[in-house]
Amino acid sequence: MSHKLQRTRGTTAVLTVVVVAAFVAGCDGLEPGGSSAGSGPDVAAGRAVSPLANPDGTKPGLAALTSDADETKARKTIEELTTKGRGPKTGYERDKFGYAWMDTANGVPLARNGCDTRNDLLKLHGRDVEFRRGSDCVVVSMDLYDPYTGKDIAWKKASATEVQIDHVVPLSYAWQMGASRWSKEKREQLANDVLNLLPVSGSTNSAKRDSGPASWLPPNKPIRCSYAVRFAQVALKYDLAVTVADRATMLKQCQG
Repeated sequence: MSHKLQRTRGTTAVLTVVVVAAFVAGCDGLEPGGSSAGSGPDVAAGRAVSPLANPDGTKPGLAALTSDADETKARKTIEELTTKGRGPKTGYERDKFGYAWMDTANGVPLARNGCDTRNDLLKLHGRDVEFRRGSDCVVVSMDLYDPYTGKDIAWKKASATEVQIDHVVPLSYAWQMGASRWSKEKREQLANDVLNLLPVSGSTNSAKRDSGPASWLPPNKPIRCSYAVRFAQVALKYDLAVTVADRATMLKQCQG
C-alpha cells in the first residue's frame, strides 16, 4: 500500500470522528433547528413557544423553560405580582364575563374575525386541522399536544369534551381577586383573550376547576414554570393580584 493511500485513509478516519462527535454534541438537548426551548412532540413539530417569547398568546403551545437565564426572567415576571387575600365568590356567574366564546369582545387578539373564540383556539394550537365542509372556522378534527399532561390528543368534534379550553386564570378566581368590580367589557376581554386560554385535556381542565397555582398545577412537571409565567402574564395584564400562597408556589416552580 502506498504512503499516499495510507495518509488519505487516515485523514478520512479523522474527519469521520470529528463529524460524528460534532453531530452528537449538536444533538445533545437541542431540537431541530438548534432550538433548546423545550422538549416533547409539540416542540419537535414546531408547535410550542415559550411564554417569555409569546407575551400576547398569539403563538401556539406552551413550551417548557429549560435554561437558567429563562428561569431568572420567569422569576422576575412573577415577582412583579401584587398579593392580597381571595375574596368571596358571592355574585359570580359565568355570564358576567359574556356568553361563552363570543367573537365580539373588544381589544383582544383574534376578536371580530367571524370565528368564535373556541374555534380560534383550536386552529391556533392544533395540528392537521380539518374544518367542517364549507367552513374555514368550525374545526371538526385535529391533533393537539396538551402541555398540561404532555400527551397528544387525536380529537374529533364528535367527542367535543375531550378537549376543553382552559382559562389559565380562572374566571371565578379573577372575580374573587377584583374582577367583580370591573366593567363588563373588561371581564369579556379576560374571558376571550388568547393569552388566558389554552386547549387542553378535558378531564385535566375539569380537575383544575377555579384553583390558583397553590391548589393546582399541571400534572406535567416540566411545564409548571411556563404555566406559572403564563398565569403571571395574565394577572399583570389585567392588574389582578394573586394570593401570597399562589405567588410563592409560582416562584418555586421556576427555581430549577
